[in-house]
Amino acid sequence: MTVMAKEQTDNFLDRWVEEVLRGDARAVARAISAVENREPPARELLRRLFPHTGRAVTIGVTGAPGSGKSTLVDGLAGLLRRREHTVGILAVDPSSPFTGGAILGDRVRMQSHATDPGTYIRSMATRGALGGLSAATLDAAAVLDAAGKEYILVETVGVGQDEVEVMRLADVTLVLLVPGMGDDVQAFKAGIMEIADIFVLNKAELDGADRMETEIRALLSLSPPRQQWEPPIVRTVATRQQGVEELLETISRYMEVSRNQGTLEERRVRHCSERILEILRERLLERVVGQVLQDGALNQWAAAVASRQEDPYSVADKILEQAGWRGTEQ
Repeated sequence: MTVMAKEQTDNFLDRWVEEVLRGDARAVARAISAVENREPPARELLRRLFPHTGRAVTIGVTGAPGSGKSTLVDGLAGLLRRREHTVGILAVDPSSPFTGGAILGDRVRMQSHATDPGTYIRSMATRGALGGLSAATLDAAAVLDAAGKEYILVETVGVGQDEVEVMRLADVTLVLLVPGMGDDVQAFKAGIMEIADIFVLNKAELDGADRMETEIRALLSLSPPRQQWEPPIVRTVATRQQGVEELLETISRYMEVSRNQGTLEERRVRHCSERILEILRERLLERVVGQVLQDGALNQWAAAVASRQEDPYSVADKILEQAGWRGTEQ
């Protein structure tokens, strides 16, 4: 890159960063698209935005499909706006197996906030992430944080027990359950049930709400005790806005306790540690793919493994050696 081209790029990025920090919706949209599509300017843009992050409260909302996550997020966003807080919403939808894009169902359901300048809504695709979130979701949350959103609500796709990645992003994690799940609660206990900071018993007007709450409390009694915070159960009827105010007060109380006890800082350090490792894995893979796995080389190695001429462990060692790493594990 010539000196002039570098100056032009720097000026372009400076303007872009300034627009994002002002909360300009178009600049924010372009930034999230650049992050999601891994466009060349995205990495440097995130570097420049990062010093302006760390102020937002990030709320993760997860639970089984049909538990009312979108309706609850919509209700929380409305209440926060009535209290004059700015809100960013990242609604993670399943990826299309053909285009890789999001289905956008959640964004359609939140149209009541579409014209509100204090609310930014974005649907994002999982891009095949098993935990229900893609790496781009974490970076998109950072963009919204830098843009001045005080609360960021991240609604996950709702894939069940494996959907625990949201705790790598959220300051507080809400797990939604509904009456009538029955044995499904038992199935969740080894995964998603253990990440909850607050349980939300939604659709609490339905029969079986008392039984469901009893089951949750029984599972909590079998879990290892937590030092400062025992996850409460908040009943809501999100379609009628019932219990949403109590839920927001519980979130505020959790944030106060976690700040005072130092667990919020510990959690954010853990998030950063995991993010650094994730970036390292991504960069190392990019280097291997760029240096070694070109022109169908991966398929050739895969064919050798499939025919049992090679084993996958030895192939991985050979690929790493070709990429310049020595002393791989034998």
